[in-house]
Amino acid sequence: MALMLPRTRSCFVCGINNPLGLNLSFEVEGDTVVSRFRFLPEHAGFRTAVHGGLIATVLDEAMVWACGVRARQFTYSAEMTIRYRRTIAPGQEVKVAGIMTANRKNRLFEAKGEIVDANGEVLASGTGKYLPVPRNLVDEMRSDFVGDIGKLID
Repeated sequence: MALMLPRTRSCFVCGINNPLGLNLSFEVEGDTVVSRFRFLPEHAGFRTAVHGGLIATVLDEAMVWACGVRARQFTYSAEMTIRYRRTIAPGQEVKVAGIMTANRKNRLFEAKGEIVDANGEVLASGTGKYLPVPRNLVDEMRSDFVGDIGKLID
């Protein structure tokens, strides 16, 4: 059974109170963080294609969660590389998945992610490097979560 990850109030991707956000929920399946969803027509760059920046944003969220869950600490993006393979249409069912691929002495984390369609075809993929959130910001981050994040992040 998959573990549902907690949500925040304000995050653009997973925030439940962000009226402009994507409102995605994520879960852990083994070592992988996943979300199944559909981009809306408002997320298009052109009418028939989701904006590449939003695709990158969703990949980043899956990868940052993957690092956070595996390393048990909050992280943020230091570097990302995205490869767009196919157009994603608004309304198309997709799955994003992220997995941590390396922990460099708890000072740098590496991850990879991909967005696939209902048939498993890769539509976009990415790699990223993530840094730990400074300790003085952790309590403020914790206060934005709905539910208990303590079981996942120290």
